[in-house]
Amino acid sequence: MVFPSAFEVAESLREGIFEGNLIVQILYSLELIGKGLLISVFLAMCVGYVCLKASGFKKIFETIVALLHPLPGVALLPLVILWVGTGKTAITIIIVHGAFWPLMQNVLSGMASIPDIYFKVGDNYGFSTSEKIIRILIPASAPFLIAGLKIAWARAWRALISAEMIFGAAGLAGGIGWAIYRSRVFMDVAGIVSGLAVIIIIGIAVEKFVFGFIENRTVKKWGMTE
Repeated sequence: MVFPSAFEVAESLREGIFEGNLIVQILYSLELIGKGLLISVFLAMCVGYVCLKASGFKKIFETIVALLHPLPGVALLPLVILWVGTGKTAITIIIVHGAFWPLMQNVLSGMASIPDIYFKVGDNYGFSTSEKIIRILIPASAPFLIAGLKIAWARAWRALISAEMIFGAAGLAGGIGWAIYRSRVFMDVAGIVSGLAVIIIIGIAVEKFVFGFIENRTVKKWGMTE
């Protein structure tokens, strides 16, 4: 099979954007991964705070993280399909699995680096649990949290594309993974390559602009990293 020329790939990309559903599929995929990452961050911060307060629970959870972190999301697909079917919920579960464990590892490392005096100062100011999470835990562990988010994003992005290829069009037009799978069915090599290009471009854009923006407004601004 001949590899498509750059012109054919560009033409396929143009057709997908202006005559097809490529924009809708991109937004659909980004919505799913954004939802999955938000759930992962929320769970990681809640579990992290419990680990900080209960050393026994932390040891148990570190063992759970060590066991489940290496488990590929694709290996969970049979169980997920049996439990919730093949819709958006199933894809979100695969994304959360891909993002939560590396994020949790970094959160635990970040929390371990926070001096106890910070929380004693919080106690003196009468901070509630939510205030300690927002005003102490998150800022003090920000470098670890952002590094964990980058890893979580990369793993979640791969998990999303894999799940969309397997589950098919879970939604009105499906996501980018479904677009690539559909191009394969129709032997549209240019469509496959243009889909891969979209995945790479979005990955680079998120890494450079989204995480770059977050770093500039947080850890770099606070002098916690260069």
